[in-house]
Amino acid sequence: MLCNYTAKYTPLANGYMGQLVEWPEVITEGADLDECRTLLRDALHEMILAYRELSREIPCSHALIELIPMEIDLVSESA
Repeated sequence: MLCNYTAKYTPLANGYMGQLVEWPEVITEGADLDECRTLLRDALHEMILAYRELSREIPCSHALIELIPMEIDLVSESA
């Protein structure tokens, strides 16, 4: 069974934090984006193994993820 997960990468002072949107417990940090991607994939692999061992349901996303661009400077308050 193929499951798709959405990775969110946040820049930190010393690298990146990576976390899965659908499974927030899968989280890691890396010195750069490539390392963070690799470590996040490893963390996902380990979490799947742990969930299987505990006979827990593995979260799998079937959601549509969409970016919504917004020019913040053009947003004004209206009465």
